[in-house]
Amino acid sequence: MLKLAKTYDEVRNSFEWEIPKFYNIGIDICDKWAGDPVRLALIHETSSGETRNWTFRELRDLSNRLANGLRSHGIMRGERIGILLGQGPETAITHIAAYKLGAVAIPLFNLFGVDALEYRLSNSGASAVVTDDANVHKILEIWDNLPNLRWLLVTETHGGDRTLNFWNLIEKGSTNFEPVKTRSDEPALIIYTSGTTGPPKGALHAHRVLLGHLPGVEFPHNFFPQKDDLFWTPADWAWIGGLIDVLFPSWSHGIPVVAYRARKFDPEEAFHLIAKHRIRNAFMPPTALKLMRQVPDPKSRYSFKMRSIGSGGETLGTELLEWAKDALGVTINEFYGQTEANLVVGNCSEIMDIRPGSMGKPIPGHTVEILDESGIPVSLGTVGEIAIKRPDPVMFLGYWNNTQATQDKFVGDWLLTGDLARMDQDGYLWFVGRKDDVITSAGYRIGPAEIEDCILKHPSVAMVAVVGSPDPVRTEIVKAFIVLKPGLSPDIALEDEIKQFVKVRLAAHEFPREIEFIDDLPKTATGKIIRKDLRRLETERAQARNHTAR
Repeated sequence: MLKLAKTYDEVRNSFEWEIPKFYNIGIDICDKWAGDPVRLALIHETSSGETRNWTFRELRDLSNRLANGLRSHGIMRGERIGILLGQGPETAITHIAAYKLGAVAIPLFNLFGVDALEYRLSNSGASAVVTDDANVHKILEIWDNLPNLRWLLVTETHGGDRTLNFWNLIEKGSTNFEPVKTRSDEPALIIYTSGTTGPPKGALHAHRVLLGHLPGVEFPHNFFPQKDDLFWTPADWAWIGGLIDVLFPSWSHGIPVVAYRARKFDPEEAFHLIAKHRIRNAFMPPTALKLMRQVPDPKSRYSFKMRSIGSGGETLGTELLEWAKDALGVTINEFYGQTEANLVVGNCSEIMDIRPGSMGKPIPGHTVEILDESGIPVSLGTVGEIAIKRPDPVMFLGYWNNTQATQDKFVGDWLLTGDLARMDQDGYLWFVGRKDDVITSAGYRIGPAEIEDCILKHPSVAMVAVVGSPDPVRTEIVKAFIVLKPGLSPDIALEDEIKQFVKVRLAAHEFPREIEFIDDLPKTATGKIIRKDLRRLETERAQARNHTAR
């Protein structure tokens, strides 16, 4: 746990990893707190507005019962268990049971279609899947294509030939279960990447990954936990941001979590939930914050007092940070990481100056550098690739069944992120873009982040993505895809206004020479903008123009 100090350097210099030889996530996030029969773990609010509280002792007993049930059906140590559920007690119980059983959990987004599910379940060789009535038909449709899948547990319906009822299985199991003695570096879960740079890859993580995450949660949440802290995120628990940025670290510290996630994020509903449960801490993806900004005057309509908000995945920009200070009463601490090595850079407003647009500094315990194409650290202020040095407890073990991709991820002892950034003289990192997002225009190398940040400051803009569009003279030109705020309509005057807005604030070579107004941006299931889809669209358009010209 991070020691409270007055400066970043004091916190960083006083931190030391304490990674035991044997460690089990299930015991750490549940069983160690179950001695107190009333200690609150989960506040579950359903979509119908009903609320049910769950204690750590209840979760321990239920997960023990499930672990016994799974073992009785032949699910053993090292086997993979798919978890196709949303935020809720069944999801948590299954995770805890899987870890105590020594199995490997595979979080799956409950809005995945059959192709996405078949790929992940086939690639991982999952032996069992736990799901609900809303998703069971997807697994039944692809079951014949999954030779390793033996059991399907469903949380609502009764079991069939190879289908078991989740709660019936729990009811039959004993509350006595001796958790497997797992090593801290033993596989615990596979989290698939979002596939923004190719087919999704299964990042295999060890039990120690939770210990590696703890400083990355404590730091940007201003020395979490504090008295009366209560955590929530709209991010699904199928994603590393919901599962190991919120749920597991909170429970490792014995702090309760609110479980609620609608099928579609409603910003008005988010404010209501925060006020109703007096939520103090939240991980809010940038897309959610941008939508919440559209809610008029929330301070006068909702009573809440938040202590910390962390955000990552996309740069927020000055406008959004200033709105949050006014509307939410907190300084949002941005952080950075990726599925393979998460929460390695961040801000902590308690002890740092927040510089809008910066991801922050390396979080205590992690060594982060900016490297050139040869794997050598660059000078301050120079753009290069973000890299994390191993060994590091938060770092993945490797890609599941993909040795080559694992090798390609490293140069020496450095894990390469594929993200470009620069580090200033004070140690702050500034995101430039994905390596394949960089725009080459008239000899300039231009990152989209700064331009997007600038465009978002325009009062008419709700969301924006900037990409390079093929150009016969400049190689590429800067093009902006813009979603306007509700009630506004695009026209030539507004387009010219936005171009000039950027031109006078940044540089002549950075303003968008083309703007296309669209209703929505392509995004991953986690809400990240998929720029490669926009780049591909522009490439196809350029090829069509060239064909027509010939």
